Amino acid sequence: MPQHAGDSLASLKSIRFGFDRYGLGLGMKFVTGLLAAVLLLAGVGTSHAFRITEDRGGRIGTYVDKYEDLRSSGETVIIDGLCASACTIVLGEVPHDRICVTSHANLGFHAAWDFGANGRAVTNPEATRMLYSMYPPPVRRWIAARGGLTPHMIFLRGKQLMSMYRPCYLDAQASSGRAPSSSR
Repeated sequence: MPQHAGDSLASLKSIRFGFDRYGLGLGMKFVTGLLAAVLLLAGVGTSHAFRITEDRGGRIGTYVDKYEDLRSSGETVIIDGLCASACTIVLGEVPHDRICVTSHANLGFHAAWDFGANGRAVTNPEATRMLYSMYPPPVRRWIAARGGLTPHMIFLRGKQLMSMYRPCYLDAQASSGRAPSSSR
């Protein structure tokens, strides 16, 4: 096994010369590209993703904890359906480059609320400001252009969403959108 970078280079050269010995005429660039492709494909089968499909949200604290764990896991997040209310905290907790969206992705935003004295939902301005501040700037601009976070749900989907996040294709090993530690 090579001990130094120079030894690794020598190993690659011997591969090239080995191919040349058989008269295949394969150059170093081709062999390097082939090796890179093989290594990339080998990694694809072992990658894991956290898939969100139909999540209507819930308590903000629960989602903050869940997505902090997800951020630490290094997993990619695939949004492939409804992600509403507190579920959208994923946009602020997980790095942008680890989130992708499918054509089915649908993000729903509204103001945070609590139960009031009479049992009815009452907007919680402090929690709403906190929630809004968690979103990345493009999402905040989109929300602001629609009147901000109010008790009424607004949806970000389609071309507008695809312009903010990279498209993704479903990973066969993606989880069902439950807690990352229990999704395997």
